[in-house]
Amino acid sequence: RGPQVFSGYWKKAEETAEVFVPAVDGDDAGPWFRTGDIVTIDADGFVSIVDRIKELIITAGFNVAPSEVEDALRSHPSVADVAVLGLPSALSGEEVVAAVVLVPGAELDAQALRDFLRPNLAGYKVPKRIIAVDGLPKSLIGKVIRREVRDALQTESHALQ
Repeated sequence: RGPQVFSGYWKKAEETAEVFVPAVDGDDAGPWFRTGDIVTIDADGFVSIVDRIKELIITAGFNVAPSEVEDALRSHPSVADVAVLGLPSALSGEEVVAAVVLVPGAELDAQALRDFLRPNLAGYKVPKRIIAVDGLPKSLIGKVIRREVRDALQTESHALQ
């Protein structure tokens, strides 16, 4: 809420109703805007953005924040860039999949990457599939376009640039 928050989507009343939460008792400031961010608040009251709710992967009933897995993979010396997302799985609902851009000269050793992740991530967060790609599609501001990554991985083309 506040003067910087928009009042709703143009001619889309249903979508507007989905993202605005009515004010609670005693709060006369008007409705709150649901950003879709997952946050934590530390003991000092500082807020940290963890991920986006729409990007959350639910595998076998467990929640996985893609950014946590991406940060862990980026710390490996062979990984230049990465996108982690959930793909449909008959067994677990979604499976954790990583599209990895390797540094020049590196070769993909998916098992070695999983072994690297295991000391720092719960087992359900470790990607079931790790796929080497040439590049990741990015927006003008440098954010990975996850929809395009998902589409490419689901069609098995893996032709990401």
